[in-house]
Amino acid sequence: MNWPNYMCLTIDGIERSHTEQVQALCAAGVDWVQLRSKELSDAQLEPIAFECMIRCREIGSTFILNDRLDLALKLGADGVHLGKLDTPWADARARAGADFLIGGTVNSVADAEMAVAAGVLDYVGVGPFKFTHTKKNLAPVLTPADWQAILAVLGELPSYAIGGIEPTDIKELLALGVTGAAICSVLYRQPNVSDTYAMLLNQL
Repeated sequence: MNWPNYMCLTIDGIERSHTEQVQALCAAGVDWVQLRSKELSDAQLEPIAFECMIRCREIGSTFILNDRLDLALKLGADGVHLGKLDTPWADARARAGADFLIGGTVNSVADAEMAVAAGVLDYVGVGPFKFTHTKKNLAPVLTPADWQAILAVLGELPSYAIGGIEPTDIKELLALGVTGAAICSVLYRQPNVSDTYAMLLNQL
């Protein structure tokens, strides 16, 4: 698989709806969209997710749901991202099959060891890189030594930095050796998401 430089996430609590966020991301030509809502129920999110998935399919963008394995399978999404308190990774793989993308969250060396030992993840999100308001009960921000140790354990498993990432952080992150970055709130601060995404691409 050709892994993207950026995984682009939607967020709750801003003026743009999740559908509008995904429409803007697709208009910008992003490779990977993760629909992430901690506030909406499955019933509320289902029609939104379906519409967003169709839009992603129109441009050939990978469509991932955060946390909600049942809904992702029901809709036929490309995959799911599962945190440490969500469906166990091995259980998700057993239910979803080999062709379904499954990502996991890694906050420590111990998490990285678990991710590798599980043998079922396609990629991991590693962090936090910095403080972020989009995550409740945030794990401790990783030090440079933490990054080095975690990435050494992960080896060839694709890794995406998460947590408060700005365009000015990209060169530092790539120097660490991650595959790419998961981008969230910075995408929606300016009216034109395409301009922000172009700025991120320029950092590569």
